[in-house]
Amino acid sequence: MDDVLQLKRRVLELENSLGKERTRSHELELRLLEGGGGGGGEEPFRPKIETMSSEVTDSNPYSRLMALKRMGIVDNYEKIRTFAVAVVGVGGVGSVTAEMLTRCGIGKLLLFDYDRVELANMNRLFFQPHQAGLSKVSAAEFTLRNINPDVQFETHNYNITSLQHFQHFLSRISGGGLSGSSVDLVLSCVDNFEARMAINTACNELGQMWMESGVSENAVSGHIQIIIPGRTACFACAPPLVVAEGLDESTLKRDGVCAASLPTTMAVVAGLLVQNALKHLLGFGTVSSYLGYNALQDFFPNMSVRPNPSCDELYCRKRQGEELARRAAQLESVEPALKETSDVVLHEENTWGIELVGETTTEEEAAATGQVPHLPEGLSLAYTRPAQVSLGEEVEDTEESLDSLMAQLKCL
Repeated sequence: MDDVLQLKRRVLELENSLGKERTRSHELELRLLEGGGGGGGEEPFRPKIETMSSEVTDSNPYSRLMALKRMGIVDNYEKIRTFAVAVVGVGGVGSVTAEMLTRCGIGKLLLFDYDRVELANMNRLFFQPHQAGLSKVSAAEFTLRNINPDVQFETHNYNITSLQHFQHFLSRISGGGLSGSSVDLVLSCVDNFEARMAINTACNELGQMWMESGVSENAVSGHIQIIIPGRTACFACAPPLVVAEGLDESTLKRDGVCAASLPTTMAVVAGLLVQNALKHLLGFGTVSSYLGYNALQDFFPNMSVRPNPSCDELYCRKRQGEELARRAAQLESVEPALKETSDVVLHEENTWGIELVGETTTEEEAAATGQVPHLPEGLSLAYTRPAQVSLGEEVEDTEESLDSLMAQLKCL
């Protein structure tokens, strides 16, 4: 009986502690929304800038970005304000990704995450200890808004893999753009297969281009890849081995054991991801299909991954069919133009009477051509072997030595 009473008391104590923690977290959220709990002032440090300028002044945050135009890298950097990008997962990679895009002056950022800031996250970049207990999206929005108030932010504090939230996630990808259209790009910065598959399913269904990123559990390698439904392999075309074998991903995790995490590797992967996104959005350089990073050997493998015609994802196969139909239609529209080009006679006028004459006579061609065997329909020979090969006049063999012949040659 005493053991039962002690357990009941312990349950009450834990419930009270949980209630206090929830109250504290709620108060922090309110302070953040009121502008007083993120470590900054109540108002953004600078007013909004309506138009990007290339004027070189200490007060212009865009002067060094606009210099890309003067150096011939980007044609129209101001266009970055017309793009909306969704960042799914605001952790070690996602938070740095969001900060880089904010500093670059992106038009709108949509942030998705359900987790809260913990002191265990302090080995990574971006978040600060006083933000512990806040939702990651709220803490990130406050910090990012103070960095660049020109960017529009939209935050969603929920798990996209749950059924009740997936449909809303789908609607924000398709309608979260600046003009109510779909977002221009989705960046996946999540750390588990289930969330990646949720993004993959949504983007395949919507035909939405997205970029995926990841860091290994030993924290010394990572990768990024671009996924264009129907044109490149989706995340289900070539799943990880543990998933392909039908194992449960959660069984790989052990109690008391966490994955390693280095801020350096995560920052490198975030930088590669944002660089690839900027190249795609602003149209400069070469957009990498798949780019890996091995920190131990400073190795950057680069490859292209084609879609799997037998992919388990229904919408992936559907997009592949649409892509094949698009290419076929494009080929049909090009073929008539190619035929017209091939029928055109170049240099029809021959003012100087120049003619091309072969140096091989008819007799030489006949002597160099052998008998053509009977071949099945559709096959042809690249060449034939002559019936008899003439080596020219034969030289009689003599018993003279090489030295004697060389002496005779010198006398000539």
